[in-house]
Amino acid sequence: MSGKMQKQAFSWPIRVYWEDTDAGGIVFYANYLKFFERARTEWLRSLGINQQALRETTGGMFVVSDTQIRYLQPARLDDKLLVTASLLEYGRASMTIEQQAMRHIPGEQGSSDGSLMLCEGTIRIGWVDATTYRPARIPQTILDTLK
Repeated sequence: MSGKMQKQAFSWPIRVYWEDTDAGGIVFYANYLKFFERARTEWLRSLGINQQALRETTGGMFVVSDTQIRYLQPARLDDKLLVTASLLEYGRASMTIEQQAMRHIPGEQGSSDGSLMLCEGTIRIGWVDATTYRPARIPQTILDTLK
């Protein structure tokens, strides 16, 4: 079983702090992965999927197996970002999540709603046995919730 999805993206607000920036005052490139992780976690949580509880009840967990990121514009200290997560594809043992980080300033050029795309990417997560780390099938209840 596998499929492609086109659902509305989940959005999570994030503020840029000093710890997120490099010596040039812009968000350090690797920190976008942290922002994406937070948005994915909150997306799952919003759907009633608590990752720690999953590990305890099913003996499995999600792990990142692949990332592809494209950087378009820098984010800076104190920027308010909106980070999205949406299910792009799913299979028996993995899912691909599409993610974006945008700065939202009303009237800013970049899109009709004032959002300026800063970074976009896809993250592939796999389901593994939490003890052996071997690939396993994603529990059907999770897939049903995400679809």
